[in-house]
Amino acid sequence: MKTLMNTAKAEDGATAIEYGLIAALIAVVIIGAVTAVGNNLSNVFNNVANNLSNAATSS
Repeated sequence: MKTLMNTAKAEDGATAIEYGLIAALIAVVIIGAVTAVGNNLSNVFNNVANNLSNAATSS
């Protein structure tokens, strides 16, 4: 009976799984944010390059 009670109280495995799920969720959010910022930054650099090219050809 004592062994059964100790097994029921042991939550190490469940806690590890919860921490793993939290870490995975944080990783997904970070990947999404980096992807969005990267795409926006790429658009900004393309706009700057196009404006410089247009300024150089119109001069």
